[in-house]
Amino acid sequence: MQQKINTEKYPPSSLVLLLSPDEWESFIEDCCRVLMHQDGKYKHVQQLGGAGDAGRDIEARYTEQLLPRKWDLYQAKHYISPVGESTLYPELSKVFYHISKNTYPEPNYYYICAPKNTTPSLHDLIARPDSHKEEFLKSWKDGNKGVKKSQFPLTDEVERVVNDFDFARIKEYPIKDLIRVHSRDYEAHEALFGIAKPRGENPPTPTTPSSQEIKYIEELLKIYEEHGGTPMTLEDVLVSMDYCDHLNGCRGEFYSAEGLKRFSRDVMPGEFEKLMDSVYVGIKRESSNPRHRTGFDRLDAVLQTATSLQVTDSPLYKRLLPADLPGTCHQLVNEEKLKWVK
Repeated sequence: MQQKINTEKYPPSSLVLLLSPDEWESFIEDCCRVLMHQDGKYKHVQQLGGAGDAGRDIEARYTEQLLPRKWDLYQAKHYISPVGESTLYPELSKVFYHISKNTYPEPNYYYICAPKNTTPSLHDLIARPDSHKEEFLKSWKDGNKGVKKSQFPLTDEVERVVNDFDFARIKEYPIKDLIRVHSRDYEAHEALFGIAKPRGENPPTPTTPSSQEIKYIEELLKIYEEHGGTPMTLEDVLVSMDYCDHLNGCRGEFYSAEGLKRFSRDVMPGEFEKLMDSVYVGIKRESSNPRHRTGFDRLDAVLQTATSLQVTDSPLYKRLLPADLPGTCHQLVNEEKLKWVK
């Protein structure tokens, strides 16, 4: 969903109403995958909604096998109004019918997932499981509240399955809780709602270079030695009127990229490394251009090329600061993938 929406005025709890039923099922599946990958709650998650799903929109298993009470059934109902008994009961009758036919085993929990939650009457029934079961069975026997007795007859075996099921395990999953779970998958949440997680502040550039800066600073010293025509130590550069500001500018770029690297590590693991690979491909031809006579020539040309690169395919693109791509070049030098003085 491509959108630029004021998410303070139109929060995700409102935007989910714009989803199609299929997109809503995918949204619920994404939530279950957060619970699987980040919390370890599930071992297998699959969206089944559609013809032949036997009442299962999303199946979330605690084990690889589909075993009794070792899975949760998520019922995704996308309506602009709250879900009531007339919407839920036809779905419940289908589920109990298929349990009785051994289409699948009894789930542990049955979650009702709807953008506008449930009606007050259904909400109250869910809070009183015994009354809820009684009301459901009565509706099924009478063929009321949307239940189609001709399609799913209430046989003695089906009724036994219903009576054995603890209706306390039928729960509503409030929309705000679903959105909170979905927001933990930053990429999916941003792609769906256009809400970008703030990058935060870059780490400060230390007054004295740290041990993690050794490699790229050594390469900068080679540039300064080549340009000045004399051997130079880091101490010499730090007091030099000619090179100190240049070094500090490069270090600022390095730490800007370091800030992006840390954001990626915490929020989008592996994406900074992919960005570095893209930058390396983009600047490789310029870095190996034989017309560069000095290290300064090569550095200036490569950083200029890096700054002009289009990296819009990276999910980090929206968080880029002006110094990030030049800083990525210093990161490449630090990993000994790039040299300034040949």
